[in-house]
Amino acid sequence: MEGMVQLTTQSDAPLKLLLFVDQRPKSGEQIQEIRAYLRRSEDQYPYQLDVVDVGEQPYLAEYFKLVATPALIKISPLPQQTLMGSDITSQLNHWWPIWQQAISEDANGNKHSALVPQSSMAHSAEVMKLSDEIFRLNQIKDELSARLLFKDHIIAMLAHDLRNPLTAASIAIETLEIGYGSPQRLDKMSPELKGQLLKQAKTQIRAIDRMITDILQAARGASAELQIQPQQLNLKNLCLEVVDSLRRKFQAKDQHVTTDIPQDLPEVYADRSQVRQVVVNLIDNAIKYTPPDGRIDIIALHRTTQKVQVSIHDTGPGIPAEQREKIFEESFRLKRDRDQDGYGLGLSLCQRIIRAHYGQIWVDSVPKQGSHFHFTLPVFKR
Repeated sequence: MEGMVQLTTQSDAPLKLLLFVDQRPKSGEQIQEIRAYLRRSEDQYPYQLDVVDVGEQPYLAEYFKLVATPALIKISPLPQQTLMGSDITSQLNHWWPIWQQAISEDANGNKHSALVPQSSMAHSAEVMKLSDEIFRLNQIKDELSARLLFKDHIIAMLAHDLRNPLTAASIAIETLEIGYGSPQRLDKMSPELKGQLLKQAKTQIRAIDRMITDILQAARGASAELQIQPQQLNLKNLCLEVVDSLRRKFQAKDQHVTTDIPQDLPEVYADRSQVRQVVVNLIDNAIKYTPPDGRIDIIALHRTTQKVQVSIHDTGPGIPAEQREKIFEESFRLKRDRDQDGYGLGLSLCQRIIRAHYGQIWVDSVPKQGSHFHFTLPVFKR
C-alpha cells in the first residue's frame, strides 16, 4: 500500500481522489482496475489519486465516515462524493463525464467556488495527522503495558522454575563434595555413580542456562531487532550436530530418532547460532512431548530453487486446531504445559529468528497423533 496520504492543494489537478482499501487479496486488483480506468482519461481530465490502507489510517477512515471498502472519495472539487463497492469502475463510468462537465462549467464561471478552501484542507490534514499520532501513541502505550505485565509474570515464575534445576544440580555437586571431603566415602562411590552425578549437575546447569537465555531474549521485546549475521551454512551438518548433542535425552526416554537429510541438500544463507537455537528448541520440544518409546523424525528437503525446508515430526499429544496459530505468540502456553518448566518463549523466539531470515515457520498437527513443525530458510547463492 502507498504511504500516509497528505491532503494538500498544491497539485494543479482539478480533481482530487482518495481510494480507501484494506488488506484483502483482491484489493491490489481493485487498485489496478481503478488506476487503469483513470489513466485512460488523464490527458483530458487531470486528477490526483492517493491510496489509503484503512488498517494503517483508521482515523482517516473515521473522518470520512466510511462504512465499507473499497471506497473512492472525490474530495475536491466540492461537493464531496463517495463511490463504494466492488463495481467502482462501472460507477466511475457513470460519474466521470458528470464530474468533467461540472469542472468545465465552473472553469468558465467562478473557478474557486468548487474547490475545497485551502485553510479548511490544511486544518483537516492537521487534525487527521494529530489523530493518527494519538492512535499510534495509544498503541505504543498498550504494547508497553503488556510488556510490563509480561515481565512481572516472568519474575513471578522465575523463583519457582529455576529452583528445581538449581536444587538438583546442588544435590549432585554436594554429594560429590562430601565424597571428596571423605576419602573413605569417595572410595565407596562407583565410577558409574560419579559419572551420573556429574551428568546430572551438567544437565541441570544447561537447563538453567537455557531458561536465562530465553528470559533475556524475551526481555528485549518482540519488536527488538535480532542481531542476524548470515553466512554460508551447511544445514545438514548443523542438524546432525544438534541431534548428536541431544542423544542422551533421546536415550533417557527410549525415543527413536531418525534423520532424512539428502547429501545434496543446498547450503543456506543464515546465522549459524540463531538457526541452531531454532533447531535445538524444536527438537527439545519434540523430546519433551513425545512419550517414552515414541518416535522423532528430522527431515530436510530442497523445497524450491530459493528455499530449503526442515521438518521435525513427533508422536506426542498433538496441538488442538484452534491453538496452532497461538503457540507462536510470546508467552503462550497450552493448558497441559503450565506445569512444565520454562516460559513458553521458545516458539515465539523461533518465529522471530526465521522471519528475520525471510523464512516461514508453521505447524501441522493431529490431536493424539503428533505434531509436525516446519521452517524454511533461503538457499545460499554462489
